[in-house]
Formats: sequence, C-alpha cells, structure tokens
Amino acid sequence: MGILNTLLRAVTWWNSQTIGTQVFTWRKGERVGEDSQGNVFYRTRDDAKRWVIYNGEAEASRVDPDWHGWLHRTWDELPSDKPLVHKTWEKPHQPNLTGTAMAYAPAGSIRRAEPADRSDYEAWSPE
Repeated sequence: MGILNTLLRAVTWWNSQTIGTQVFTWRKGERVGEDSQGNVFYRTRDDAKRWVIYNGEAEASRVDPDWHGWLHRTWDELPSDKPLVHKTWEKPHQPNLTGTAMAYAPAGSIRRAEPADRSDYEAWSPE
C-alpha cells in the first residue's frame, strides 16, 4: 500500500499534497499553525508565499474562516496569535455538501425521500 500511495501522490493533488509540494515545504516552508480540521498552514521565511496542506481531501471549504483570511492576506496576524472576534449570531463552519447525498434539497425536490404534495401544479396530458 505504501508504494501505491507514493505513486498517487506523485500524480494527484486532491489528496493531501503532492511529492513536489512536500519537497518545497521541507525546503522553504515554515509551519505557522493548524486549524480545527487538522489542516496545516505554512509560509516561506520571507512571507512571500502562504499555503495549506489539507488533512485528507483538498477541499477549500474545509479551511476555517480565520485561516482563510490569513491565506489570502486579508490580515497578516496569525489566527493563533490574534483570533478573530466572532459574533453571537455566527454559526459553526460547515463543509460544502454540494454533490453529496447530504446536499440541501428544497421541499418538492425529487431528491427528497418523500417529495411534498404539490397542489399548485397539474401535469399536462394530451387528449
């Protein structure tokens, strides 16, 4: 299994990191923190580049908002040093469920187990 994982990492980017990213991280990266999802954040010593190594599938919606702002240079302070002030109405982070079985399906959707009865629609049938 180890050889297969090494080969997959050489040619894929969607599962954690490629070998090229790992070598770059070893040579130039400085670990600056980790978020609640287990994603690890790095920067170069001169802070010219910032990047994340995902814990599992590379899905951008899995990055906490605090770290997202740091990655995109919305602010320069690390969230571990200066956490964001969260409002009482903010909800906890949720991953993007689009394309999964848990994706939102509104009332009347054919994807629901039991679609709602539609009294406002009458199907056309030819006579």
